[in-house]
Amino acid sequence: MNNNLIKDKKIAIIGGGPGGLTLARLLQLQGATVKVYERDLDQNQRQQGATLDLHEESGLKALTAAGLIEAFKKYYRPGADRLKLMDEQANIVFSDHDEKQEAEFGHPHFRPEIDRGPLRDLLTNSLAESTVEWDSQFVSMEQQNQQWLLHFKNGKTATADLVIAADGANSKVRPYITAIKPVYSGLSLVEGNIYHADQNAPQLNLLVQAGKIFALGKEKSIILSAKGDGSLSFYAGLKTSENWIEESGIDFSNKNSVLNWFKECFGDWNPSWQELFASDEMYLVPRVMHHFPLDQSWIAQSNVTMIGDAAHLMPPYAGEGVNMAILDALELSEYLMDPRFKTLQEAIAAFEQQMCKRSAEVTAFTLEQTKALHAENALPYLVELIGH
Repeated sequence: MNNNLIKDKKIAIIGGGPGGLTLARLLQLQGATVKVYERDLDQNQRQQGATLDLHEESGLKALTAAGLIEAFKKYYRPGADRLKLMDEQANIVFSDHDEKQEAEFGHPHFRPEIDRGPLRDLLTNSLAESTVEWDSQFVSMEQQNQQWLLHFKNGKTATADLVIAADGANSKVRPYITAIKPVYSGLSLVEGNIYHADQNAPQLNLLVQAGKIFALGKEKSIILSAKGDGSLSFYAGLKTSENWIEESGIDFSNKNSVLNWFKECFGDWNPSWQELFASDEMYLVPRVMHHFPLDQSWIAQSNVTMIGDAAHLMPPYAGEGVNMAILDALELSEYLMDPRFKTLQEAIAAFEQQMCKRSAEVTAFTLEQTKALHAENALPYLVELIGH
């Protein structure tokens, strides 16, 4: 180990998503002592959410540094990035399904897709045995003799010299770093996952052709993506008040209640979209889209920091969230090993400053995209964007 900043230090990463697991891998390659605490019961818990597209300058760069790019090539889904753009009446206005795909690894515009489950398996399997403590939902922590004492919902405790929050949008560790609150983006979405889509949403499943669909119109959006396990994930996005989930009166645990809302709210869309809610074999969750202020900053500490959504939450409409989290992992691992820094606090301060600057630019772009995709002329805008 070329740097003693983390030598003999116990590092706790809170959250076993892509960012946290990538960071654990990169630190272990440097000989660090790392534990990942993840609330999921085990590695096989079903991974919800859309497929992830990794970008050359961020996600793929970090996986390459982690020595995992060859393994990634075995797990990713060629063709899953194929796209159809549609209007709200389900008319196709653009499709690249018949085009020969020129881009490949090493090409700046190549954005290979991978499902969340296989990505987690790939990362988890690269770690030393017992690195991940499953069923460990973080509750709180306090300082105890130069260390943090961590408390988990299962009643267990642990100690760490350095705690890294990788626990996502509703991070329980972030308040130990800063009191800066998220800002509402003006948009909410209903996220869903339809299992056995060939049986439970046959028309839409046929339409998506194992790729993606962006349907835009009337200042709303539906984004569909096929997954390797035969399920279909979707986001239905619309402008709402910040307290929409509470005020809407929708029972999100009752699919029929959600379907009734959808028929009303997306009533001027083609009825074929209602197939999204036709099956009982599905998962649904509403999300109000927040982001952190673009100018956020805080005073760095010597024993706690954060990466990913915990640090710089943003809506999903530019595909940057997971890429930023994985790039954070790469950069933090590099800062912690950099001999220029004499103390952990210096290394963390430099990392956080760089991360805030980079994520502010990406958040600004993401917010522009989010607004553009839910504007009156969203569809011509996206056709034009893809054409270039």
